[in-house]
Order: sequence, then C-alpha cells, then structure tokens
Amino acid sequence: MRSCAESFQGLILRSMGRQHGDALLPRGMEITFCDQLFLIASGLIWNLYFAVFALVVGFFLATALALAKSSPRAWLRKPAGGFIFLFRGSPLFVQFFFAYEALSLLPRTGVDIPLLFATITIDTQWLTRAWAGALLVLFFNTAAYSAEIFHGALKAIPKGDLEAADAYGLTGFARFRRVVWPTMLRLAWPSYTNEAIFLFHATALVYFSAFPAWQQMGDALYYARYFADQTFNPFVAYPIAAFYFVLLTLVLIGLFGLINRRLNRHLPRAARARLRFSPQYIR
Repeated sequence: MRSCAESFQGLILRSMGRQHGDALLPRGMEITFCDQLFLIASGLIWNLYFAVFALVVGFFLATALALAKSSPRAWLRKPAGGFIFLFRGSPLFVQFFFAYEALSLLPRTGVDIPLLFATITIDTQWLTRAWAGALLVLFFNTAAYSAEIFHGALKAIPKGDLEAADAYGLTGFARFRRVVWPTMLRLAWPSYTNEAIFLFHATALVYFSAFPAWQQMGDALYYARYFADQTFNPFVAYPIAAFYFVLLTLVLIGLFGLINRRLNRHLPRAARARLRFSPQYIR
C-alpha cells in the first residue's frame, strides 16, 4: 500500500507520458484514495489542454467569423453564416464521431502534395489521435458559438459610439481596434464566459468520442472510469472528477470576471455588467 507522497510523485504526471504501460497503474486492492485523487488530477491536464487551446485559437476565428457574418458582401457573409449554422445546428457528440470517421479515411501513408519539382507527403495519422482530432472539433465548435455571440454584440453596439468614432475621424482598422472591438467584447463577455465554461465541461466528452487516448495518456474521465472498473465503486472516482471540474469552473469564472472588470473599468460601478453563471443544459 503506497503512501500519498508516493502516489503524488508517481501519478501526478502520469497522463503526460512520464510512465507508460498498464502494469504501472495501481490495481485492485492496491488502489488507495490518494491514487484516485492524483491520477484523476493528472488526467485533468488534458482537459485543460483541450479547453485552453480551443478557446485561445477559437477566439480569433470567432472574431473573424462574426465580422464576416456582419459584412455586406455576400461572399463573406454566406460562408460564415453557413459555418456557424453547421456547427451550432449539430450535436457536439455527433461532430466528434463524424470527424474521426472522416479523418480515419485519409490515406494511412499520408497525403501527397505535388509541387513544381517534387512531391511532399504529409502524415495524417496524428489527426486521428484525441490530442489533435478532438482538439480540432472543439476548436471549430466553440468558434461557431462564440462567433454568434460576437455577431450579436456587433449588432448591439450603440450608434452613438460609432458616430463618436466618425467625429474623431477614425476609419478602417483604427475604428475597429479602438471602438468597435472593445465595445463588442464588453457587450459579449458575460455570454462568452458561459461559452468558455461549457467548452471546459465539453472536454469530458472526448473520452466518450471515437478518438482514442495515446499510450494511456487519457483525460480525467479516462482514469475515473479505470478506477470505477477496478474497484467496482463509481462513488469515489466520479465525484473526485466532478470536484475537480467544479473547482476549475470557479477559477475560470474568477479569471473571466477579472477580464470583465477590466473591459468595463471606464463605466460607473452601477452600470457594469455582472457575470452570471447560466449553463446551457441542452445544446
């Protein structure tokens, strides 16, 4: 029976590949509460990886999509609207399975791209792994939902703000950077915070999707399921995983609250929008 210090040292980075092979995982009667606590925490590193990268990259794509959907040019507006409708109109779980099936159909030897004097072969097998393929799905999904939020904020920008920008002679990118974009973020941030929370919770679906874990480098649900199968007691591992998700959700709300305060620092305290946690139970 290992101690908590030994469990921490041996399991806290298990999901990152410091140890390989099923023989290194605790089994049966050897499993302690500390084993479950630290190994599930190790798996949570992958959930954070999915959430952080999908949010950061998806934020910029969402901004571009929102601007394109607001454009008077049909060749920009219609593709952006179609992309948003496609990912908002289909369940995330279906998107996971569809993406895996589509990526697995790519040639196992790679995709050949002919150039002028040579042919370059691009390896595509890595796209069928959870760390890449599932991240791609989460990235497109959150970009579509966030783009709709930003698009609504763009339409809600007060007319007086735009007239003030025109009065100061701001045009083009300067107008967007100094007036339109900050106002859009200020209006959209409470709703965008809820989207970020949902995305973090949605990373738990990666385990149930078709994307496989690589060399047992699974997420929190991967190890929670392992302990539930080994101990025949789901009432320890799954509550531990839920506790971690609740704890990190509170951290996420705090961070986004600080950003929201920064965005609204110029407004009187009574007029500042407050963040409210309104989870979307059906999406």
